[in-house]
This record gives sequence, C-alpha cells and structure tokens, in this order.
Amino acid sequence: MAEIGKAAPDFSLSGSTGQEDTDVNLADFEGKKLVILFYPLDFSPVCSEQVPDFNENLDAIRAKGADVVAINRDSTFAHKAWSEALGGVSFPLLSDMNLEVSKQYGMALEEVGITTRGVFIVDETGKIAFKHVEDAPPDNTLTAEQVLNELDKL
Repeated sequence: MAEIGKAAPDFSLSGSTGQEDTDVNLADFEGKKLVILFYPLDFSPVCSEQVPDFNENLDAIRAKGADVVAINRDSTFAHKAWSEALGGVSFPLLSDMNLEVSKQYGMALEEVGITTRGVFIVDETGKIAFKHVEDAPPDNTLTAEQVLNELDKL
C-alpha cells in the first residue's frame, strides 16, 4: 500500500489525453512532482466536477513543477468519450481495468470493481509526499485549489 514517505508504487498504464492515445509510466515524471487522481467512474456526477476542476487549474499546477494523471477502471474508449463530453481533458486519463495499480495504492474497491476517490502527490524523488483517501464523497472531495495548497507545502 502507498504510504507517505515511501516510494510510490511503479505503474505503466495506457489511456488517453483528450482524443489521443497515450502510455504513461511513473518514471516519465522522474524529477517532477506528480498529482495522481484516483476516481470511480467516467460520466459520474462528482468525477464530472473534480476532473474539469483539475483541468481548469492545470497551468497553475504545472507552474508549481507538477503534472497530473487520473486513474480509474474505465477503458480508453470511455475516457475519450468522457473527455469529449467534458470539452477536452489536457492530462492523461489512464485505464486500470484490472485494478492492479489501484490495489498497489490501496484505492481498489474490489467488491464493486471500481476505484475509490483519492489524491496522491509524488515528490521529485518518487516518494509519496501527500495522500488523501475519501471516506465520505463528495463531502471531502479535494479541489484543485486544495491540491495547489498542498503543493506549496512541499
């Protein structure tokens, strides 16, 4: 399980950025901070607010030396359709269809076959610097502004 101060579990996933196919590895972000959003399902109400919020604040996140990826169990095809419905998402939406990466991060809800909602920040050295796992969505869903504040603390 991913814990603060420990090395972030490695991953390699496919997905999409907007309508483009993409393959992403944790190593792609070596030397940078990475915000990892785990979320349950494309086209769901809370996710359809949270992902656009991060997309709208992507330049501010990048200005702090960080990038963003989002992970759930939906297919690349679903990610592309959802990105289009949202008007385009400029960071990778990654497919963890077998929940293997979600399990490594402690984010898999195996009994229902989806990923729970949470945010991890991986620092420039590849260690987890921040972790927030929701226990009562949407009451404690992190906004991009809250994540920007956490990035300021690093």
